[in-house]
Amino acid sequence: MLKLVCLYTRPPDPAAFDTHYREVHMPLLRQLSGVDHIEIAHVTGAPRGESPLYLICEIVWDNRAAMDACMASPEMRAVARDARIFGDLLSMHIAELDRG
Repeated sequence: MLKLVCLYTRPPDPAAFDTHYREVHMPLLRQLSGVDHIEIAHVTGAPRGESPLYLICEIVWDNRAAMDACMASPEMRAVARDARIFGDLLSMHIAELDRG
């Protein structure tokens, strides 16, 4: 399994961020095909206090072919266009699950 891990730092206006993410970004994510599942987590802290992260989104695929097809799709391009509004709040990483 592979995943696209999207890490969002704390936005200046959390309420506006949450509204946009819930009402605009999530509906776009739900249109992606070939996705095994999507997990969204609001960060509540870190082992030693406060975390610089605010939200984590993980989009998971069963295999590389499914991920590559989805990443090249018009639906993912729409997600990427919308993600531009998050600017420096967002960093993205591709990870492969190690079941070892």
